[in-house]
Formats: sequence, structure tokens, C-alpha cells
Amino acid sequence: MKTFELVVPCHFGLEAVTKREIYDLGYEITRVEDGRVTFEGDEEAVCRANVFLRSAERVLLQVGRFHATTFDELFEGIKALPWEDYIPKDGRFWVTKASSIKSKLFSPSDIQSIAKKAMVERLKQSYHLDWFPEDGASYPVRIFLLKDEVMVTIDTSGESLHKRGYRLMTSKAPLTETLAAALIMLTPWKRDRILVDPFCGSGTFPIEAAMMAANIAPGMTRSFTAQKWTNLIPAELWKETVQEAEEMIDKDVQVDIQGYDIDPEVVKAARENAKRAGVDHMIHFQQREVANLRHPKKYGFVITNPPYGERLEEKEDLPKLYEQIGTAFAGLDSWSLYMITSYEDTERYIGRKADKNRKIYNGMIKTYFYQFMGPKPPKREHEQNR
Repeated sequence: MKTFELVVPCHFGLEAVTKREIYDLGYEITRVEDGRVTFEGDEEAVCRANVFLRSAERVLLQVGRFHATTFDELFEGIKALPWEDYIPKDGRFWVTKASSIKSKLFSPSDIQSIAKKAMVERLKQSYHLDWFPEDGASYPVRIFLLKDEVMVTIDTSGESLHKRGYRLMTSKAPLTETLAAALIMLTPWKRDRILVDPFCGSGTFPIEAAMMAANIAPGMTRSFTAQKWTNLIPAELWKETVQEAEEMIDKDVQVDIQGYDIDPEVVKAARENAKRAGVDHMIHFQQREVANLRHPKKYGFVITNPPYGERLEEKEDLPKLYEQIGTAFAGLDSWSLYMITSYEDTERYIGRKADKNRKIYNGMIKTYFYQFMGPKPPKREHEQNR
């Protein structure tokens, strides 16, 4: 089997979550950088990373790294890479994205154009062809420049891995599936503990939690670009990986996961999303205001993405809303509250200082993941609540 360097982009600030996921799959981490984790793996690892990783944005196959400060160096560096080992004669190849940070070469369109020319020159020499039909499988290339270091990759995933396939309708300020999963994994929540999201929107937090509880792999029902790379990855490996995922599902798991929203249409959409994810029977969705958040049991979790007030007219409502969150939380005996928001007065209106908070970028919005931790349940009571 071939060994690849596989690069996994993830949310900035959540690299530790992705790193732990990769370790749990049984692979060795070779590098951790801002917003991405690299590990070594074979053809099967490409399949398993795409199907099983919950916090990853995509899985990239690294072709090479080199230093470049001029377009000549970029051209020669890319031409020197063994493209024939990855792209067949009929492969369709192009640079789908180029990004540059703190580098002398900073024009994405110029980087894309020069890289494509260099790839063509290399493949002309390798295949002794002057023209390529490009009517076969797709090999989208992604190039990253950081402080004049060039990393060249091929995207095995295609559409971003947050597109699990279950979410057709979203609320106004949706949280991506990958970010929701990563944030849940940052908490101590386990499937034998209660989880409530009082601002559930399209249902992303409850659905991702239910998928974790039932051990449903996030990518098992979608397709990936690399499925057509029969020159690199046998089709049988994809089938075996999905079969492995199917065998791991726990259909009989008992959970208490709830999602509330003030908008009945949003609640209806969340139910539909949960149905598509195969977890609708595991989640209780309900139209309810956060002021009415109550639960008789102890040691539960509130994990939520409340409104941030990105629009000016919404900002006026935030003090009252966050006070309601604080009051409701204070009435929940021994519970923990985890919330992602960009609202700067969160702690003031919740009524207490967070035990921890972590800066996380939700798209281009700088947010904080506030962690108000409740006590751990006594072991005996914890066992009884199972």
C-alpha cells in the first residue's frame, strides 16, 4: 500500500479536537499548524478520514512542499513534483484554490495560472503527450503559501465535509455541522447525559450529538471526489469503509436530547433535517422560548448558539435575551452551559464569569465559546441516570 501525507483543514482554534479524532482512527500525526492537522496514512486512510472525521473541513493529499519567493521558483517547484503518480492521462486537473499569507507571491489568480502551466509541462514529459483530453476523473488542486513556504495538495473530498447531506433548510445564522461537532467534543458531554439546545435553529447541535450517540459516521451517505480515483484508491476500499461505518451504528441507544426554538417553522425544518440524518426518533424538538427552559433532572448540558445581534436592530434585544438565558440556567440544578457567541457582554448578562472561554472563528466572525461548568455527578447517581 502507498503512504500519503494527508492534510486535514479544521476550524482555527479547534486543532486539538481534530488531532484527537485522527488518533482515535489509529493514525500518527506528523504536523499540527493553525487550522490544519497532517497525518500519515494509506489509501484506506483517505476513505476512513472522509467518512469518519466529524470536525474536519476536508481531506487533502499532499503532493509536496517547497520554498518560493518568485513566480519562476513557483513554476519550477510545482513542475518538479511527481504529478504522474497521482493524475492519469485523462485526469481533469486545475487549481481550484490558491491562498497566500505573509508571502511575496500573493496573487491567487497568478498562482493558479502558473501552477496549471507547470503541471501541464510535467505531465507532457511524463506521458509524452502534447495535449490532454481531461475527460476523466477530477483532481482539484489546492495550493497554500505561508511565509513563502508552498504546500501543494489534491482535494480528496470535493464538497466540504460539513455537507453531511441532512441539512436542506437552515436558520438565519447557521452553525456548520463540523463546527457544531467539534464544539460538542470540546465539552465533557456523553450520551448518558441530558443535552438541550434552546436556540436549536436548523437542529445542528442536537443532530450532531445524536449522530455521535448512535455512532453514525458523518460521511457515510455522501460522495467524495476521490471515489473516482481508481488509479490510486480501489473502489472496494470505499465500500469496505461504509460497511465498517454501518456495523458500528448503535440503533438501540437511549438518549435525552432536546432542541427548542421560538419559531415554529424553524422547529419544523429541524425535525426534517433530523429525519434525513436518521436521528429524528432520538431528539425531542419543541417550540419554546428560552425563558421557559426547565428540566427536573440534574447534571445536564445546555450547548447552544444564541443570536449574536449581527444586525443593529437585533443588538437592542440582546441584554434582555442573555439575561433570560442566565436566569434559566440559574434554575437548572447542577447543569453546565456551553455557548458560542460574538456578543461581548455575555458574562455580564448571564450573571457570572465563564470558567473558560475559547476564541473561535465562525466563518469570518470572531466568536467565543463560553464554558460555564457545573459539578460532575456523583458516580452512583451518574450510573442511575444511564
